[in-house]
Amino acid sequence: MSGDPPEDPRATNGSVDAGIEEVDAADFAAGEIDEVVRFDVVDHGDAARVVHVVGEIDTLTAPVLRTRLDEHLAEVPLLVLDLSAVTFLGSAGLAVLVAAKDEADRHSHTFRLVPGSRIVVRALEATGLLTLFELADSTAEALAK
Repeated sequence: MSGDPPEDPRATNGSVDAGIEEVDAADFAAGEIDEVVRFDVVDHGDAARVVHVVGEIDTLTAPVLRTRLDEHLAEVPLLVLDLSAVTFLGSAGLAVLVAAKDEADRHSHTFRLVPGSRIVVRALEATGLLTLFELADSTAEALAK
Protein backbone atom coordinates (compact mmCIF):
# COMPACT_ATOMS: atom_id res chain seq x y z
CA MET A 1 0.00 0.00 0.00
CA SER A 2 1.30 3.47 -0.77
CA GLY A 3 0.51 4.73 2.75
CA ASP A 4 2.66 2.08 4.43
CA PRO A 5 6.01 3.21 5.81
CA PRO A 6 8.98 2.17 3.70
CA GLU A 7 10.64 -1.08 4.70
CA ASP A 8 13.90 -0.68 6.61
CA PRO A 9 16.64 -1.56 4.08
CA ARG A 10 18.57 -3.43 6.79
CA ALA A 11 15.66 -5.86 7.13
CA THR A 12 16.67 -7.56 3.90
CA ASN A 13 20.03 -8.63 5.29
CA GLY A 14 18.73 -9.60 8.72
CA SER A 15 20.54 -6.91 10.69
CA VAL A 16 17.60 -4.94 12.09
CA ASP A 17 18.13 -4.27 15.78
CA ALA A 18 15.97 -6.45 17.97
CA GLY A 19 15.14 -5.52 21.55
CA ILE A 20 18.15 -5.87 23.82
CA GLU A 21 16.31 -8.31 26.04
CA GLU A 22 15.54 -10.51 23.04
CA VAL A 23 19.09 -10.96 21.74
CA ASP A 24 22.00 -12.52 23.56
CA ALA A 25 25.27 -12.62 21.63
CA ALA A 26 26.21 -15.85 23.43
CA ASP A 27 23.38 -17.58 21.54
CA PHE A 28 25.09 -16.99 18.21
CA ALA A 29 27.98 -18.91 16.74
CA ALA A 30 31.21 -16.95 16.31
CA GLY A 31 30.89 -17.27 12.54
CA GLU A 32 27.55 -15.47 12.57
CA ILE A 33 28.99 -12.51 14.50
CA ASP A 34 32.05 -12.43 12.20
CA GLU A 35 29.75 -11.94 9.22
CA VAL A 36 28.43 -8.69 10.74
CA VAL A 37 31.45 -7.22 12.54
CA ARG A 38 35.18 -7.75 12.82
CA PHE A 39 37.68 -6.40 15.35
CA ASP A 40 41.32 -5.87 14.38
CA VAL A 41 43.62 -5.10 17.30
CA VAL A 42 47.06 -3.50 16.94
CA ASP A 43 49.42 -2.98 19.85
CA HIS A 44 51.52 0.18 19.90
CA GLY A 45 53.98 -0.76 22.62
CA ASP A 46 52.88 -1.34 26.19
CA ALA A 47 51.15 2.01 26.46
CA ALA A 48 48.66 2.04 23.59
CA ARG A 49 46.39 -0.20 21.57
CA VAL A 50 44.10 0.42 18.60
CA VAL A 51 40.88 -1.52 18.10
CA HIS A 52 39.65 -1.14 14.54
CA VAL A 53 35.99 -2.08 14.06
CA VAL A 54 34.71 -3.16 10.66
CA GLY A 55 30.97 -3.63 10.10
CA GLU A 56 27.83 -3.01 12.13
CA ILE A 57 27.51 -2.23 15.82
CA ASP A 58 23.96 -3.18 16.70
CA THR A 59 22.16 -5.09 19.43
CA LEU A 60 23.75 -8.35 18.31
CA THR A 61 27.34 -7.15 18.09
CA ALA A 62 27.42 -4.53 20.87
CA PRO A 63 27.91 -7.09 23.69
CA VAL A 64 30.90 -8.53 21.84
CA LEU A 65 32.36 -5.04 21.43
CA ARG A 66 31.77 -4.37 25.14
CA THR A 67 33.69 -7.50 26.12
CA ARG A 68 36.59 -6.66 23.82
CA LEU A 69 36.81 -3.05 25.02
CA ASP A 70 36.67 -4.01 28.70
CA GLU A 71 39.59 -6.41 28.20
CA HIS A 72 41.74 -3.81 26.45
CA LEU A 73 40.82 -0.87 28.69
CA ALA A 74 42.16 -2.69 31.73
CA GLU A 75 45.45 -3.54 30.01
CA VAL A 76 46.69 -0.31 28.39
CA PRO A 77 46.70 3.35 29.44
CA LEU A 78 45.55 4.49 25.98
CA LEU A 79 42.89 2.71 23.95
CA VAL A 80 41.96 4.08 20.54
CA LEU A 81 38.72 2.84 19.00
CA ASP A 82 38.79 3.32 15.24
CA LEU A 83 35.22 3.37 13.93
CA SER A 84 36.08 4.57 10.41
CA ALA A 85 34.87 1.29 8.84
CA VAL A 86 31.63 1.09 10.84
CA THR A 87 28.61 0.92 8.55
CA PHE A 88 25.90 1.12 11.25
CA LEU A 89 25.97 2.38 14.84
CA GLY A 90 22.80 1.69 16.82
CA SER A 91 21.76 2.70 20.31
CA ALA A 92 23.24 -0.47 21.84
CA GLY A 93 26.59 0.46 20.32
CA LEU A 94 26.35 3.99 21.65
CA ALA A 95 25.66 2.61 25.12
CA VAL A 96 28.80 0.47 24.85
CA LEU A 97 30.87 3.53 23.93
CA VAL A 98 29.59 5.42 26.99
CA ALA A 99 30.30 2.40 29.24
CA ALA A 100 33.82 2.13 27.79
CA LYS A 101 34.46 5.81 28.50
CA ASP A 102 33.29 5.29 32.09
CA GLU A 103 35.51 2.20 32.44
CA ALA A 104 38.53 4.09 31.09
CA ASP A 105 37.89 6.93 33.54
CA ARG A 106 37.60 4.43 36.39
CA HIS A 107 41.07 3.05 35.53
CA SER A 108 42.43 6.57 34.92
CA HIS A 109 43.10 5.50 31.32
CA THR A 110 42.44 7.37 28.10
CA PHE A 111 39.80 6.28 25.60
CA ARG A 112 39.84 8.03 22.21
CA LEU A 113 37.52 7.62 19.27
CA VAL A 114 38.29 7.93 15.60
CA PRO A 115 34.77 8.35 14.19
CA GLY A 116 36.05 8.42 10.61
CA SER A 117 32.64 8.45 8.96
CA ARG A 118 29.52 10.56 8.84
CA ILE A 119 27.51 7.54 10.05
CA VAL A 120 29.30 7.53 13.39
CA VAL A 121 29.50 11.31 13.77
CA ARG A 122 25.76 11.69 13.09
CA ALA A 123 24.87 9.04 15.68
CA LEU A 124 27.04 10.80 18.27
CA GLU A 125 25.67 14.22 17.36
CA ALA A 126 22.03 13.11 17.40
CA THR A 127 22.38 11.74 20.92
CA GLY A 128 24.42 14.62 22.30
CA LEU A 129 27.39 12.32 22.95
CA LEU A 130 29.86 13.93 20.57
CA THR A 131 31.38 16.15 23.26
CA LEU A 132 31.68 13.30 25.76
CA PHE A 133 34.56 11.65 23.90
CA GLU A 134 38.08 12.60 22.95
CA LEU A 135 38.01 12.51 19.15
CA ALA A 136 40.74 12.28 16.54
CA ASP A 137 40.67 12.40 12.75
CA SER A 138 42.98 9.39 12.38
CA THR A 139 44.58 6.67 14.46
CA ALA A 140 47.96 8.39 14.01
CA GLU A 141 46.53 11.59 15.49
CA ALA A 142 44.85 9.69 18.33
CA LEU A 143 48.12 8.00 19.24
CA ALA A 144 50.12 11.24 19.00
CA LYS A 145 47.91 13.35 21.30
